[in-house]
Amino acid sequence: MNTLDDKRFEGWPAATETRRGLLRHTVLGMTSLGLVGLTAACGGNDGADGPNRGGALVTNVSEVAVRDNYFEPAAIEVPLGTTVTWRWEGDHDHNVVGDDFASDVQTEGDFARSFTEPGRYAYRCTLHGGMDGEVVVAESGA
Repeated sequence: MNTLDDKRFEGWPAATETRRGLLRHTVLGMTSLGLVGLTAACGGNDGADGPNRGGALVTNVSEVAVRDNYFEPAAIEVPLGTTVTWRWEGDHDHNVVGDDFASDVQTEGDFARSFTEPGRYAYRCTLHGGMDGEVVVAESGA
């Protein structure tokens, strides 16, 4: 063993410690990137992208598209007695859940609900945070 080499590297971390640190930082970085990607893939109704993502109230519509990952339109106003139909158009599982109604989790098909009382009915997809909508039921002539 050469004592000159030992003195030259004295105080430096051993090569295995340096590799462990590099591996630890690499794994942490990749994990962070994965979480960012997963968050972006799940999406949400942040009002920034997709038509009507801001939740502007749309009238004369009784059908809502269930897309990846937002409702279109997100907010509708219908007259009393209207049946609203949600139609799945995306590729991922979603559901429609309000205070007194709920669809199955599904990737295709539709779900309908008649609104016989005036008021505001918020609903959401329980699988995707931020995927929200609202049906406003107006009394006739209001």
